[in-house]
Amino acid sequence: MLKLGTFLLMLPLLLWLFLLIILPHLDLLTVSLREKLGYREYAFSLQNYIEFFTEPLYWNTFVRTAVMSIVATMITLVIGFPVSYYIAKVIKGKKRNLLFMMCLIPFWVSELVRTFGWMILLRESGVISSFLQWAGLVDGPVELLYSDATLMVGLVYTSMLFMVVPLVSVLDTLDDSLIEAGYDLGGSTYSILREIVIPHAMPGIASGCIVVFMLTLGNYLTPTLLGGKDSLWFTEQIYNQFITRFNWESGSAFGFLLLFLSSAIVFVGLKLSRQTLADTVK
Repeated sequence: MLKLGTFLLMLPLLLWLFLLIILPHLDLLTVSLREKLGYREYAFSLQNYIEFFTEPLYWNTFVRTAVMSIVATMITLVIGFPVSYYIAKVIKGKKRNLLFMMCLIPFWVSELVRTFGWMILLRESGVISSFLQWAGLVDGPVELLYSDATLMVGLVYTSMLFMVVPLVSVLDTLDDSLIEAGYDLGGSTYSILREIVIPHAMPGIASGCIVVFMLTLGNYLTPTLLGGKDSLWFTEQIYNQFITRFNWESGSAFGFLLLFLSSAIVFVGLKLSRQTLADTVK
């Protein structure tokens, strides 16, 4: 009876995993392993995967996307860690709740609205350009959109919450007496951070980095709007295969390659940080 009850409780999750994740991915894999010979005529082929590795545009676009996603993840961590530590360990009471709420409020609206907000600020006729002209710092309109720096700002901004939340959660469990003991024993701020705070926060760091990296790597909206048509983001290549070229076979292969290669990068990151996937989901 206990096993039946457990199964019934897990049934919605199992159905969700099978119908919305496993089954579509299996169908996507099937589509990626075929080559179109004619109208409704297909043959088994690895040509779609071979095309990815033999066409420099596709491979270089993925490498660029992966590198920029890693950089965005590191920047998000560098900014998010002090904020998380301040929320979890320094500020107390209502001020802490207020500060945490301020981190949440931007995410109450959709990513599209937030991205358009950056476009209003950074476009040639936007707020920042108008202010610079009014202050006499520039002679004419300044276009701040459609660059790698703008793209990086948007990626960091849209993923910051997913770094802050796991870090606040794990830092909140750190006993304040350990930090006090470190200072009592003559430790410096740097040594306490290195020997006590960061090792304790490592599961949260790994969890936040994985989520931010995967979200950034698979982001489509922000690179398209802030980076422009020349942003060369890999999800744009997948979109073009599916929607522009109607080449579902190549699009499916590129989607699977994105999943496989991103998983490989996450695996390497876990090994370098000496964490396990189980530690990151505790």
